[in-house]
Amino acid sequence: MTTAPAHILIVDDDVEIGQLVEQVLSRDGYRVSRAPDAKRARSLLAEGSVSLIVLDLMLPGEDGLSFCRSLRGGGDLTPIIMLTAKGDDFDRVLGLEMGADDYLPKPFHGRELLARIKAVLRRSAVAGAAPPRSDRFIRFEGWALDTAKRELVSDDDVIVLLSGAEYELLLAFLTWPQATLSREKLLDATRGRSAIISDRSIDIQVSRLRKKLGDDPKSPRIIKTIWGDGYIFTPDVLA
Repeated sequence: MTTAPAHILIVDDDVEIGQLVEQVLSRDGYRVSRAPDAKRARSLLAEGSVSLIVLDLMLPGEDGLSFCRSLRGGGDLTPIIMLTAKGDDFDRVLGLEMGADDYLPKPFHGRELLARIKAVLRRSAVAGAAPPRSDRFIRFEGWALDTAKRELVSDDDVIVLLSGAEYELLLAFLTWPQATLSREKLLDATRGRSAIISDRSIDIQVSRLRKKLGDDPKSPRIIKTIWGDGYIFTPDVLA
């Protein structure tokens, strides 16, 4: 049985860049669609399954950050790689906070984009797969992580959706509870070394995860910061 190629949606109003990216991805066997703005991107998303979105920050009309935020706010967890202006650290950080899974500064090499896409798709596939394990639910602090559906469920049955990166980060904390985990170890456990990711991205993912857990960012109880060393997940974990 032949597996259908991953479908990549490029959202960028720069025709030249869009064409070059499409050529690179098509040569590698991906199915590619292009949209010049958020409106057209939404239409393509509604038409069929999209495996990953390559999203430019600067778009006409609704910008990339707003589009990313609206997708995540609506429960759409399609992996997103944000394209940002070179050296614009503020927008990169903001993009991750809005729910992007990775970012790539312009100008970039086609091989680097391919590597980022493959890494994000691989993480998404692992996070979305239903593992053959008896301890499907991992419980802690009134929460239950459903490892089959990749959902976080509160004690009053409220479902909290997690992005691929958030799921992997929480799973890493649940795997090594009550142990100090360095940012390097968390990078290895979540994104690996196949993409060049900064330690700052781990801090952003922790901040997002704290919000979803209702953990006070000024005085967190669940995920505590160990200054100079990393983070520690404090609750007892029950499988």
